[in-house]
Amino acid sequence: MNKQQIERAAHILVQARRDMKPLAGLPEDLKPTTIDEAHAIQDAVSHQLGRLIAGFKAMAPAEGDPTRGIIYGGTIQASPCNLPTSIVPQCGVEGEVAFVFRRDLPPRAAPYSRNEVAAVLDACVAIEVVHSRFAQKAPVSNLEKLADSISNGALVHDTPRSDWRDLQLGQLKVKLTVNGETRLEKVGGHATGDPLGVAVVLANIWREKGGVRAGQFVTCGSFTGLIYLKPGDVCGVLFEGLGSAEVTFAKP
Repeated sequence: MNKQQIERAAHILVQARRDMKPLAGLPEDLKPTTIDEAHAIQDAVSHQLGRLIAGFKAMAPAEGDPTRGIIYGGTIQASPCNLPTSIVPQCGVEGEVAFVFRRDLPPRAAPYSRNEVAAVLDACVAIEVVHSRFAQKAPVSNLEKLADSISNGALVHDTPRSDWRDLQLGQLKVKLTVNGETRLEKVGGHATGDPLGVAVVLANIWREKGGVRAGQFVTCGSFTGLIYLKPGDVCGVLFEGLGSAEVTFAKP
């Protein structure tokens, strides 16, 4: 894709964010074909929106290239949270472990080590609220979803804590409830078993783009899978030993 195509694709996604009209997909000539192109569309969306980058979602598969999505200011909320369904009508939820950076990790040539990144992180339970700019059943590619910041709608988080280093974060017992009833309960379930490793990857991806800033969040992948709820539902996620978070999808 050339720069003009990237800007056009971003413009379509920006308009979808603003008017809340779901897309069937990007036009054929504006579909990303590589991770780099999808990330470039993300960055163009950020530039066109002019909104604060408040955090990231990240994925670091054992076999494959890492990816990231951008979470914008105003969409990260402390738990418990009432979230209007007018802004996240798809009502998707995923239970995750997230981190917040206590200090900047500025750009530099050398990669940050696992210990360097861990030293500036507080951990917390998070509910990623999933809302795509594409229609829920639209046959879009994973790269189109990546261009749309991996369908992030909001992030609801528990109080971050500094005393997490002795926890086996990838093996915590997690319970997800809907309206007080247990929908899922299991031990572990994270794709890599290593949420911290995902945060390290994100810090090094963003190291080449200005570095992460104190106060930014990174959420590091689902333990629960994606579950779609409906207006009026209350979702709670508990990670044993770490904390809990709750979001209510407020009816219009």
